[in-house]
Amino acid sequence: MDENDIEVQGFEREGSGALDTKNSLKEPLLKSRINSTSQLAIVGSKVYPIESLDYEIIENDLFKQDWRSRKKIQIIQYVFLKWTLALLIGLSTGLVGFFNNLAVENIAGFKLLLTNNLMLRERYYQAFAAYATCSLVLASAAAVLCAYFAPAAAGSGIPEVKAYLNGIDAHSILAPSTLFVKIFGSIFGVAAGFVVGKEGPMVHTGACVASLLGQGGSRKYHLTWRWLRYFKNDRDRRDLITCGAAAGVAAAFRAPVGGVLFALEEAASWWRSALLWRTFFTTAVVAVVLRAFMGICKGGKCGLFGEGGLIMFDVNSANTIYSTPDLLAVTFLGVVGGILGSFYNFLVNKVLRFYSFINERGPLFKILLVMVVSLLTSCCSYGLPWLSQCIPCPPHMEDQCPTVGRSGNYKNFQCPPNHYNDLASLVFNTNDDAIRNLFSSGSAKEFHLSTLLVFFVDIYFLGIITYGIAVPSGLFIPVILAGASYGRLLGTLLGSLSSLDPGLFALLGAASFLGGTMRMTVSLCVILLELTNNLLMLPLMMLVLLISKSVADCFNKGVYDQILVLKGLPYMEAHAEPYMRQLVASDVVTGPLVTFSGVEKVGNIFHALKVTKHNGFPVIDEPPFSNSPELCGLVLRSHLLVLLKGKKFSKQKLMTGSDIMRRFKAHDFAKAGSGKGIKLEDLDITEEDMEMYVDLHPITNTSPYTVVETMSLAKAAVLFRELGLRHLLIVPKTTERPPIVGILTRHDFMPEHILSLYPDFHHSYK
Repeated sequence: MDENDIEVQGFEREGSGALDTKNSLKEPLLKSRINSTSQLAIVGSKVYPIESLDYEIIENDLFKQDWRSRKKIQIIQYVFLKWTLALLIGLSTGLVGFFNNLAVENIAGFKLLLTNNLMLRERYYQAFAAYATCSLVLASAAAVLCAYFAPAAAGSGIPEVKAYLNGIDAHSILAPSTLFVKIFGSIFGVAAGFVVGKEGPMVHTGACVASLLGQGGSRKYHLTWRWLRYFKNDRDRRDLITCGAAAGVAAAFRAPVGGVLFALEEAASWWRSALLWRTFFTTAVVAVVLRAFMGICKGGKCGLFGEGGLIMFDVNSANTIYSTPDLLAVTFLGVVGGILGSFYNFLVNKVLRFYSFINERGPLFKILLVMVVSLLTSCCSYGLPWLSQCIPCPPHMEDQCPTVGRSGNYKNFQCPPNHYNDLASLVFNTNDDAIRNLFSSGSAKEFHLSTLLVFFVDIYFLGIITYGIAVPSGLFIPVILAGASYGRLLGTLLGSLSSLDPGLFALLGAASFLGGTMRMTVSLCVILLELTNNLLMLPLMMLVLLISKSVADCFNKGVYDQILVLKGLPYMEAHAEPYMRQLVASDVVTGPLVTFSGVEKVGNIFHALKVTKHNGFPVIDEPPFSNSPELCGLVLRSHLLVLLKGKKFSKQKLMTGSDIMRRFKAHDFAKAGSGKGIKLEDLDITEEDMEMYVDLHPITNTSPYTVVETMSLAKAAVLFRELGLRHLLIVPKTTERPPIVGILTRHDFMPEHILSLYPDFHHSYK
């Protein structure tokens, strides 16, 4: 059975009563709509059924015949095509990343230049009207795309990619429409001035690109090249999507090694050495593509686009020699980052719950919410610099002061000649330029303490209220901005006690806040080092990440883990819960168990498919095909549908496997692209067919994973997750009983299901 296996029975048994207000603040968002556990999940703002993915190799007779009949050249073709697809994923994701930066820099640059030109002519009200209108139009465009065309494209996308690589396939999370909206919605959202990043959406974009390329061909579009058939399975698609997620990070940060480590540490639930090589190759291709296009665009050949978010934030000139007081300051920074990061996650959780009640009212309310947040962001970006005093330009400056018509640290805003507004260089700017300004070294007095404090409060809370609206929105950039601002603030305050440059404190502050919110260590460390090109910061970076993560773990989970719970995605953790050690595998099995004989009547199969949602059925051989009832294996629902559609039936209860082997090939049972497989409604079964028999042996997986009924549930959960299973069969301990006790699926390992069966464990779980 699978997550959907007990969907109908689950609703009848559990009901749909509303939860009280006190409990609804702690339960997943799904609980306030339908009292279910793991058969459904929230995608966009609607509830959809979910499926598990078949990562296990189905070793039936057709599969064995296929591999035995393959020649060496065909195996070489398969390996060659895997590397070719990795190359294409890298090229495509790199091009999308460059196009994303090019579009954001030009659109946002035009908006800022228009506003700045009006301000230079002292038309301040017109300048605000132009700025707010441009932002509102861009925000509305992103919201319309997300609300009407691809609701799954809203948000970061990293939780959905994590869920897919964990074995969960939710509605349209990797569809072509989601890819389109993710690209253009992210461009419009970032250019609109929202406190969001394009890095999370780039991970989702890379995964969508990989999913599209790994469909294994399409009969609809006449892409039926034999080589592509090799990839019509979830196992190979999972590997390609892992490469795509890594490529997304590499394209967003120009950090190829960081992308590989991100996929290993945060995204993928299953890893092997061969996948490491292909992922590294994919991110290397991304880095080469970005470097090539950056070279082309130097000298203003790409409009307002300079090097944008692809440039390394230069902190090389800062002094990286540190002493014991510096280590104490960095330790304090890590503790602050852990506390602020965990509180950030807490507030994001509450805001997402509040927004869910607005978003579920329909697309129009989603768009109105986006417009309100856009106007608030415009008011803050344009209004806050008026609170800052004008500062005289430093003498003997190599850089132009004030900065006019381009990015820089010395924004004129409303100041007289030879003066600049330090707060305007942070809030009235693109997010990438604001980070670059905060990371700048050798300029300790460039920003007032009040400026850094106001900017931190602004970014901290704007980032919280922006995440959850109907636009593609990443968390990396808001978190880096907030962390860099309080890091630079503490660095300026501790200037007399520490010899580290405020720019380095800004970098360490960003690392501490990232560790406190996302709970990653190795990948974040490498991404930030590649981003700043300063390897001398490695020891301090490691220290601050370890401290911030350890402190934040005392309060709550990482932000992506919280979002997985809110959406109701049944993510399986790497470790088992303690109470699972007190249960055995047979304790959580749910029924009814539907089994088939090795040679089964067509009517029985058709009826079972019609009245259940099971995705796997045990096959039991009985006399005269065996001496006693014994477990033959497991047959999948999708394979049964293909077999019934082929109508290779017999009037007597006989084994006709040889005829079926001649009628079908292994690729006939391969997974269809984009989930467009055969459905029960597509079958044309007559009353005469119902009384006939069909041999299930050729399509039965004769080597399914099994566990004895007395195995501890904790041990079974680790096995289930590590092997990436969809079904785990439970067999009896003694031979006198029927050959199978039940089937464990993802649903059976979910805490909600177990605690509903054994409420006495509830207190220990809390």
